[in-house]
Amino acid sequence: MPFKQLGLIEPLLRALAKQGYVKPTPIQEKAIPPLLAGRDLMGIAQTGTGKTAAFSLPILQLLAQTPGHVQPRKPRVLILTPTRELAMQIDQSVAAYGEFLHVRHAVIFGGVGQEPQVRALLRGVDFLTATPGRLLDLVQQRHVDLSDVEFFVLDEADRMLDMGFIHDVRRVIALLPHKRQSLFFSATMSADVTALAKTLLHDPFRVEVTPSQKTVDKIEQRVLFVDSGKKDELLVQLLNQAHLTRTIVFTLMKHKANKVAYMLSQKGIRAEAIHGNKSQGARVRALENFKSGRIPVLVATDIAARGIDIDDISHVINYDLPNEPETYVHRIGRTARAGAEGTAYSFCSASERGYLDDIQRLVGFNIPVMDHALHSEAARLATGAAARPAPRGQRGHHGNRGGHRGPSHHGAHRGPRHFRR
Repeated sequence: MPFKQLGLIEPLLRALAKQGYVKPTPIQEKAIPPLLAGRDLMGIAQTGTGKTAAFSLPILQLLAQTPGHVQPRKPRVLILTPTRELAMQIDQSVAAYGEFLHVRHAVIFGGVGQEPQVRALLRGVDFLTATPGRLLDLVQQRHVDLSDVEFFVLDEADRMLDMGFIHDVRRVIALLPHKRQSLFFSATMSADVTALAKTLLHDPFRVEVTPSQKTVDKIEQRVLFVDSGKKDELLVQLLNQAHLTRTIVFTLMKHKANKVAYMLSQKGIRAEAIHGNKSQGARVRALENFKSGRIPVLVATDIAARGIDIDDISHVINYDLPNEPETYVHRIGRTARAGAEGTAYSFCSASERGYLDDIQRLVGFNIPVMDHALHSEAARLATGAAARPAPRGQRGHHGNRGGHRGPSHHGAHRGPRHFRR
């Protein structure tokens, strides 16, 4: 189904065509018609499924059909998101999709000076994308008035709760007018997330796409057993292969991210680190350098990587295995965006064997082992342990790939991958 069959107006179709988008993703196809009809929406979907376009396109159209005078400090649309990086990406998408509608938009987040943000609010905006802390700060200073909000989007609600924003989110909701259209997005639906949705939504239309386990199915995965002291050497060997064109490397700790990025730079591989101790300016520069291709490798911690939604990430490498198996699914989901394919390599030392077991229970199959030149005797003992039956049974198409060995052939470049926010 092409976008024009969803009832979108010509300026939006023109903007989509300019961006190269012809066919909607499943969440866009399911969500846009009820949103255009004025329904509240509960969307269960991860970043990378196309949910930004799913909510911004119909809101842009409804705004265009009921034009109003832009008032200082009073946005008509509020999009609340947990991270600064995701807020910036959503704002960029709104600008792209609304190019021919001349909408005013702004993004506000902490970690930088507030004056440019205050000036943008004073000029007046239709769309305001914000993180909770800075939004409440500016509300308290009377730089923002939420009494005229017509559309409210709560994005990545489960991450909001994980990051301790629940009280801030409830404070924001209390400032909104009762009459509004509300949209709620979350990758998972815990009891707390469900309770929050019930306080926000009225008779919502429910859309559910791409559960996390299905996303995992689209990603070619390999585990590489290696002694912890040889991880640097193995990482350099992998990254020197031409088909690893844009790679995120995950570490558990901030200091390790710095150390790995520095090590790669010393080896002639352009890399930068991103984590919570980096200044906002440094994080923005690193993301822009990675997005533009000036650096091919971004070394990240889990908190810093939340919400990163960047085109054509070919590989994810777990330098350290996460101690929570759900984090593994979120990490490798940085690749294989919007139906594209991707590859994930995971290093596993003897001390991380238990983490691997937990991950394999969650995804439901044994991740195929990839042999390599640094595959030591200690690691071979761990490999033997990997041969026991999968906790929930081996999935066939993964098993068929299991005979492959060696990095020189694996992961041949599949060409550019198309991306939709």
